[in-house]
Amino acid sequence: MGHAGAAAAAVRYLRSAGSAPAAQPVEALPRPELRCVTDDERAPFAPGEFRRVLGTFATGVTVITAPAATGEPGPAGFACQSFSALSLDPPLVVFMVGRTSTTWPRIARAGVFCVNVLAAHQGELCRGFAVSGTDKFADVPYDASPISGSPRLIDAAAWVDCTIHAVHTGGDHLIVVGRVDGLGINEGDGAPLLFHKGRFL
Repeated sequence: MGHAGAAAAAVRYLRSAGSAPAAQPVEALPRPELRCVTDDERAPFAPGEFRRVLGTFATGVTVITAPAATGEPGPAGFACQSFSALSLDPPLVVFMVGRTSTTWPRIARAGVFCVNVLAAHQGELCRGFAVSGTDKFADVPYDASPISGSPRLIDAAAWVDCTIHAVHTGGDHLIVVGRVDGLGINEGDGAPLLFHKGRFL
């Protein structure tokens, strides 16, 4: 079975009646504004030590994509390790994105996104989506996810189609909550792409 057939067979629509509501843009940088960190709040360790220790926690790797919003030249996407399930009822997922990201405002304007869970062989694809200032979709095969129309990357292990539900501040990052509208698993060996101690496993 091809990619489209496998995705069609695996998709589950989580809304029981009717189509999902039209996506609405969200505020890319929700208030309150990020305030300055005072001296007594500074961490008692160096940022490098924080990265070194937290890097021992292996994570899956995703690419978050969104369709082109009005006025945008094309779709948006970025590589993201900080993705997780949040709630079963209602079905919610969450990802974190840096407040200085140039891709996030484009996703916010679209109001929707698709989480592409990368498979073990997609390390180079991930690196392409981690670079700023390039056409990240050049030579990358994808189709449109069935609800949001966000790019659904061919051969990704799984995909989760979402509407932006809420955005919260979290230090130098934003916490983006998505309401899941559809999802599916693609055929393959099922091995995920993992990131651990600064490298792919």
